[in-house]
Amino acid sequence: MSLPPGFLDELRTRTSLAQVVGRKVLWDNRKSQPGKGDMWSPCPFHHEKTASFHVDDKKGYYYCFGCHAKGDAIKFVTETENVSFIEAVEILAQEAGMEVPKRDPQAQQKADRRTLLTEVMEQAVQFFRLQLKTGAGADARAYLAKRGLDQAALDRFEIGFAPAGWEHLREALKAKNVPMDLMLAAGLVKASNNGREPYDVFRNRIMFPIRDARGRAIAFGGRAMDPNDNAKYLNSPETELFDKSRNLYNLRPAREACGKGQPLIVAEGYMDVIALSEAGFTAAVAPLGTAVTEPQMQLMWRMSSEPIIALDGDKAGLRAAFRVIDLALPLLEAGKGLRFAVMPDGKDPDDLLRSDGPEAVQAVLDDAMPMVRLLWRQETEDKVFDSPERKAALDKQLRERIMKIKDPSLKRHYGDELKDLRFQLFRGQRGGGPSGGFKTGFKRRDWRAPPLPTAGAKSSLLVAAGDNAETRLREAVILASLVMTPAVAAEFEAQLEDMPCSDPDHALLRDVILRSIGAEEMLRDRVEDALGPQTLETLLQARHVSVVPCIRSPGNYDMTRMTVAGELAKLEAMTGWKAELEEAEQDLTDDPDEAMTWRLGEAAKARAQAGRRNEEEDADFALGDNGAHIDKDEKNAFDSLLKQIRFDKGRG
Repeated sequence: MSLPPGFLDELRTRTSLAQVVGRKVLWDNRKSQPGKGDMWSPCPFHHEKTASFHVDDKKGYYYCFGCHAKGDAIKFVTETENVSFIEAVEILAQEAGMEVPKRDPQAQQKADRRTLLTEVMEQAVQFFRLQLKTGAGADARAYLAKRGLDQAALDRFEIGFAPAGWEHLREALKAKNVPMDLMLAAGLVKASNNGREPYDVFRNRIMFPIRDARGRAIAFGGRAMDPNDNAKYLNSPETELFDKSRNLYNLRPAREACGKGQPLIVAEGYMDVIALSEAGFTAAVAPLGTAVTEPQMQLMWRMSSEPIIALDGDKAGLRAAFRVIDLALPLLEAGKGLRFAVMPDGKDPDDLLRSDGPEAVQAVLDDAMPMVRLLWRQETEDKVFDSPERKAALDKQLRERIMKIKDPSLKRHYGDELKDLRFQLFRGQRGGGPSGGFKTGFKRRDWRAPPLPTAGAKSSLLVAAGDNAETRLREAVILASLVMTPAVAAEFEAQLEDMPCSDPDHALLRDVILRSIGAEEMLRDRVEDALGPQTLETLLQARHVSVVPCIRSPGNYDMTRMTVAGELAKLEAMTGWKAELEEAEQDLTDDPDEAMTWRLGEAAKARAQAGRRNEEEDADFALGDNGAHIDKDEKNAFDSLLKQIRFDKGRG
C-alpha cells in the first residue's frame, strides 16, 4: 500500500517519539532532560545496564550508541511490536487521531503533484525576492529598513515583494512553462469571475515565505503597503500543501533552536518573530493569521514543554490569550503547560525591542506568569465580589473551568492554586473594607501572611503566656479539632478567617487549614510542612487538647462540629466583653458620666455571661485547670474601675 508523503509527515509531526518509546523503556532520570526532549535509557534492542539508547523527541529520531539501532517512531513500533510498516502506521495513526488513507492506486501520482507544487512555490519565492531589489520595491525596502532589518535579515527570512498589478507573478511563471492549474493549486493566482485569465493573489505586498517542518515552501504571508488596503496581512488560501491550522511561521528554525535549549516564544505575527530572532530569541514562532489551534498547540509542545505566549500589552492581546487558555485546558498534561509574558504599555515584542532592547524583552520573559494565574485574572479582573452571590458565582465558574482538565493530578493542583488565590482575595476584602453593618466580637484586621515560626516557638506551640492564656488554649482546641477532622472546616470558613489568633503559629496553622478546604486529604502534609511534625505532635498531645472527646475520636463530624462551634462562641463572647471594657475605660477617661456607668454595666453582663458559659461548658470538653475562665488581672481591673465610678458619683 502506497501512502502519500504528506500523510506520513503529518503522522510523524503529531507523534511524540518519547511517548512511544517510553512504553517500552525506563528512562534514566540522571541523563534525561525531558524539557529539551533529550531522553536516555538502556537499549530495548539489546541487553545492557548502561543508558546508551538516545531519543531526540524534537527531531523524532532514536539512536543506540551500543548496537547502532536507529529510526523514527514508525520503525520503533515495527521493531518492538513485530508488525509490518502499514500496521505500525495504523497503530500510530489511531493514537494520533488520524485516519489512514485508503488504498489509492494514484498515490504516487499525488506525491508527484505535491513535488511539482513545492517546486512552483520555490519559483515564486525567488520571484518575490528579486522584485524587492527592483525599483518597484523601493518603498518596501525603506519600510523594512525602518523596522531595523538589514540585508542579512532579509536573506535569512527570504523576504520579498509582490509588485502592484494583476499579472506579474502569473506572467513570470508562465514564461517558465508552469501550467495554470499548478498556479491555481498552489494558491498563487485566483480564478476570475468575468471570464478573464486568473490574476495574482498577492499585489503590492511585502512577502514572507511560510515553510513546513521539512523546510519546504508551502504558502506566503503578505503585508499590504497601501494603508487603505482592506487586509493589512493576507495569507495564502488553504491548498494541497498548506493547512494553516497545522503549521507555524518559522517552525523549522525554531525547532532547531529549542533543541539547543532556547525557550519557545509564541508571538502574534511575522515581524515579531523576525525581530525576536534577530535579537537572539531564535526559537520564536507565530500562528498563521488565526487563533492558536489544537494541532499548533501540539506542535509547540513537541518543541517545548512550556512555551511562552508573548502577548501584546493591550486588550486585544489579552483576549487572544484568554482564547488560548480555553483551548489549552482540555489538552494539559503533567509536564505540558504554558506561560504568558505580557508586554508593557500596549507594545508588541518588536516595539519593545526597538525602544528598550533585548534586555527589556528578556525581563518580560523572565516574569512570564503560569497559565493558572492568567486564568484567575480572566475571571476576576475588573470585578467586585462584595456579596455571597458574586463569590459563589466565581467559585462556580472556576470549578467549571478546571473541570475541563483531564489529568486528575493536574486538576487537583490547579484547584489548590486557585483556592490560594481566592483565599488571598477574600481575606483582603474582609480586612480592608467595612463589615457592612454586621457586628461581631472579632475585630476586623488587614490580612498579612503570618511570620514563619521561630525554632523556639515550634518547640512548644502552646506555652501559656500571661493575659492571653485562655484565648490560646481555646484556639488550640479549635485548630487541633479541625486537623483531626478537616472536613468540618468548610462549615466554619468565614469564622476561621475572622479569628484573630493570639499566637503566630496558630495564625499559620489556621491559614493552612483554610487553604486546604476542598483538599482535606493534603492537610496533614501541609501542616507538617509549615510547622514541622514535632510541633503538630506537641499540639495534639498537650493535656488540655488530648482530652477533648472529638480529638480522641478523629473523623467524628458531629462531635467536632459541636466542639468547634462552642469554642468559637466562647472566644467571641470573651472578645466582646473585653472590647466593651476597653471602650468604657477610654470613654470614662474622656467624659465620665452616667452613660459610662451604663456601658460598664453592659460590659459586666457580658463578662458574667462569658463566665457562665465557661462554667457550664468547660467540663464537657475537659479543658483542665490551666483554662482559667477570665484572667484575675482583668477582673481586678474591671472591679477597680467600677469602684472608682461609684466613688466619683458619691462625691458628686
